[in-house]
Amino acid sequence: MTTENHPTVSDEDVAAIAAQLGRVPRGLRGVAHRCPCGNPDVVETAPRLPDGTPFPTLYYLTCPKAASLIGTLEADGVMKDQTARLAEDPELAAAYQKAHEDYIARRDAIEVLEGFPSAGGMPDRVKCLHVLAGHSLAAGEGVNPLGDEALGMLEDWWAKGPCVSAAEVAAAGERVARNRAKEQDHEAVIAAKEQKTAERAAKRAAQEAGEAGEADA
Repeated sequence: MTTENHPTVSDEDVAAIAAQLGRVPRGLRGVAHRCPCGNPDVVETAPRLPDGTPFPTLYYLTCPKAASLIGTLEADGVMKDQTARLAEDPELAAAYQKAHEDYIARRDAIEVLEGFPSAGGMPDRVKCLHVLAGHSLAAGEGVNPLGDEALGMLEDWWAKGPCVSAAEVAAAGERVARNRAKEQDHEAVIAAKEQKTAERAAKRAAQEAGEAGEADA
């Protein structure tokens, strides 16, 4: 489903997200969490992209500052340590299982993806801290213990200002507008072709019906 079919996502937010990602966001359903600086930092994405491709990652971390800091945690071996602790700490494992169930329930409420796991390695390992942190920000503290833990290790990424400037957001907004115009033009061409095909089919059907009537006379 395209962004323009979701009026709850403002053009300003779409432009900010496009500036953060360096591309027009796909399957965007809404802003799941907003950074203290005012920009979105987690978005909710559709379980299927506009072309039908399954996209299990319901909550997508868009802030490049936060993403960079979490990437450093991953490089420092935090995921390996957390996965090891899951095997040793039944209480932590149970809480992580509940986080997995919460993620699935939230995604299933939009569309069920049969055969797809939740995301981030849940429920038995840690494969992507970005996913877990995004879940924690979107769902609130106390839902995903390892996402909460990762966020607690980060400095305040917004303290030195927004991750994207007003000029970058404005430029991204222009890209989004151009992309939207191209999509609308493409849809108009497809609609026109479909209309012509339908008209030809109706004309043929009318001719065949007329010929059949003449043969019966």
